[in-house]
Amino acid sequence: MPSFDVTRSRFRLSDDDVFVLAQLATGQPVPAAMEPAAARLRDAGLADGAGQLSALLLPLMRTVVQPSVIVSLEAGGRQGVLHHGLLIGDDHVVCHETWPGQEEAEYRLVEPRTVVWTLADLIALRQSDGDATEEVVETTVDVLEAGLAALEKASSTPGADERALVAEALRAAGGDGVAARLAELVVELRSQWRMTAAWQGRQDGAQGVVARAVAAWDCGPLGYWLRELPAEPLAEGGAQAGSPFRLRRVAAKRVWQELTALLPDATELTTA
Repeated sequence: MPSFDVTRSRFRLSDDDVFVLAQLATGQPVPAAMEPAAARLRDAGLADGAGQLSALLLPLMRTVVQPSVIVSLEAGGRQGVLHHGLLIGDDHVVCHETWPGQEEAEYRLVEPRTVVWTLADLIALRQSDGDATEEVVETTVDVLEAGLAALEKASSTPGADERALVAEALRAAGGDGVAARLAELVVELRSQWRMTAAWQGRQDGAQGVVARAVAAWDCGPLGYWLRELPAEPLAEGGAQAGSPFRLRRVAAKRVWQELTALLPDATELTTA
């Protein structure tokens, strides 16, 4: 059921709810298949029978239907994959966050000056103790996938030695040289995430969608590791089984710099 918190300008909405609200906000008809969502929005007081949106929604929906920059975050962990992000408009910024096992996401307005802080919050960026000692771990995608599959199996086996089982799987897949260290990282992995910023701009002299992306592992006590290979932005199907995979340990400061560099400046934006 959609709901809202007027004290903090935040809303709990499903994908269907957002679709219906976007249709209403742009004067488009709501498909019959979406009528259950439309009814829920009316019951929640976010729309009326004439299709008019609540005034509470107007700043949010203006940004949702016409953002200047879209930042998407895909974060995977032991509870599955979650999708968060930011929609940056001319006057407002909307943050949306999902929750494991929940259909609805929270949409809220955030102060435009705090965009980078909000991105850092979405990945739970922690201040590190000094500078991280640089370290590189290299293997291939298929070796990594063997280790992740072993972790999933070990996680569902009571009393299993996760690190030993992951290391064994890595060696069996051909990752002898990195098995011990990579097994440590895999077991401590809190999330592996990739963040992409996209906007209308110019690339190679032509107008179109421009994107920048960064990917990293958060390994808790073992720190942050930027995923350098496969390189981002990664097209669908861009990484094959034998593709090289490389992680580089970095300090939290470097992750902050990468988040800042994702966002375009005013000169990079053009009108669609």
